[in-house]
Amino acid sequence: MLSNQTDTEIFQALRSGNLLALGILYERYGEVVYRVALRMLGNAQEAEDLTQEVFLYLWGGGTYDSKRGSMLVFLTTLTRSKAIDRHRQIRAQWQRIQRWFHSFPPESGSTLMEKVALKEISCRVREALAELPANQQQVLEMAYYDGLSQSEISEKLNMPIGTVKTYKRKGLLKLREILQDLVE
Repeated sequence: MLSNQTDTEIFQALRSGNLLALGILYERYGEVVYRVALRMLGNAQEAEDLTQEVFLYLWGGGTYDSKRGSMLVFLTTLTRSKAIDRHRQIRAQWQRIQRWFHSFPPESGSTLMEKVALKEISCRVREALAELPANQQQVLEMAYYDGLSQSEISEKLNMPIGTVKTYKRKGLLKLREILQDLVE
């Protein structure tokens, strides 16, 4: 019976096309992968998506070498790596938005249409910020309007830096969702 076999044997069965092997690995490690993803991303939906991505990677030809460590270590390392990649993507998208805003010439030389477009975009961003919870909104405004670092925000708000990072990350994720048409 496949479920009584070692992780390496089950992985080999998966490589041979046995889809039941993927289900067994998911039963064994799905919860751990989800918890690591949730801890790193701070968002249940993102954690679910990442969990699915990790197991799809295994199914789609991901490589696992039992000589380099256990399946548990492999999957948690893979999850951590993919979560870091997602953070980088979010940061890069936010930087693109900022560059886009800064690419507009100063208002004094702008045409009427450019001024109207910039004002409209600015209003949309402000409306999107207003949809965020107050703590996320405050942290993002301090970071991006006031130019404060996370440690400076932590000091000014008298809150742990981890909390500041969480508020910032969750706020950026929500903004990305709300302003998706501007980001893409």
